[in-house]
Amino acid sequence: MKRARRTARTRSTAPARGRALGRARDPLSAPIRGAEHRVIAGVKLDIVRAANGRVKRVVYPPGFRWSTHIRPIVGTEYCMHAHVGFLARGRVQGRYRDGCAFEIVAPQVVAIEPGHDAWVTGTEAAVLIEFDAESDTLHRFGLPPEHRHGSP
Repeated sequence: MKRARRTARTRSTAPARGRALGRARDPLSAPIRGAEHRVIAGVKLDIVRAANGRVKRVVYPPGFRWSTHIRPIVGTEYCMHAHVGFLARGRVQGRYRDGCAFEIVAPQVVAIEPGHDAWVTGTEAAVLIEFDAESDTLHRFGLPPEHRHGSP
């Protein structure tokens, strides 16, 4: 008799444990305490000041393309922002003004110079953990003001 009760008790608690585990948040999309939250053209940004720079979590949705979604807002032909960080999830392809192409597949460290168009490929959002120093990013990371094919 005792044995049957233990089995019944074990069975009745197992589904509850499974539901609790199923509700666990994905750490890449969980809220970041103290972050400034922005949404621009469907791109979700969480920005936190760290030392004399910023750390950003940028979530680019499937189907996102800079030239389609952001160019109308900023008015430049190409993205003139440098991106330094870590692609934690997803796939991104891009092309610089001079025709050089790139493809980034998570997990991968990235350093994308200004003067590019980029887009998310596949059905998964791209999650970029990005480090910047606002207007001093190029200088601090030693990047050129724009990508040039064959430049050192």
